[in-house]
Amino acid sequence: MDATVDKSIFVPSVPPPQRHALIFATFDALPVGNAFEIVNDHDPMPLYYQFERVRNGQFGWKYLQAGPEQWQVRITRVAAGGGGAVSGSCGGGGGGCGCSGG
Repeated sequence: MDATVDKSIFVPSVPPPQRHALIFATFDALPVGNAFEIVNDHDPMPLYYQFERVRNGQFGWKYLQAGPEQWQVRITRVAAGGGGAVSGSCGGGGGGCGCSGG
């Protein structure tokens, strides 16, 4: 059974310093079994690694479109768990992520 998709975020329209905080706040508001989608202009793999670090075991990650000009990912809450605020970028600015805003 597919997750209910609550929202879609077009990441390039969000100011860079706010991107990851918005994505994690959206995720943290999801009930277990629901999902949201992000659309981005680069592969959001550094964001995936950040999810692995701070929400390990709580999320599912599925590419719906994988480049070369646009990436679309469905992020599903698969388990409840602690969160905590996430601010700034993923730290992947040197690793291909263009999300950092300084």
